[in-house]
Amino acid sequence: MLAIRLPADIEHRLEALAQATGRTKTFYAREAILEYMDNLEDIYMAARALEDIRAGRSKTTSLEDVMREHDLAD
Repeated sequence: MLAIRLPADIEHRLEALAQATGRTKTFYAREAILEYMDNLEDIYMAARALEDIRAGRSKTTSLEDVMREHDLAD
């Protein structure tokens, strides 16, 4: 269970959206949180991968090499 306080203007927008679409405010709050978490996880994974590359713990492969390896080259 999670309870959050929203600024009045956001609460009104959320209520209007819910009424206009026949969905619940909870539905939209859940969808927004899930989408945001997906984005944050992607950002943190990318930052960690970049850190590993810069530290020499991981290497990169050029697009040319990947295409050639999978017979996708022109």
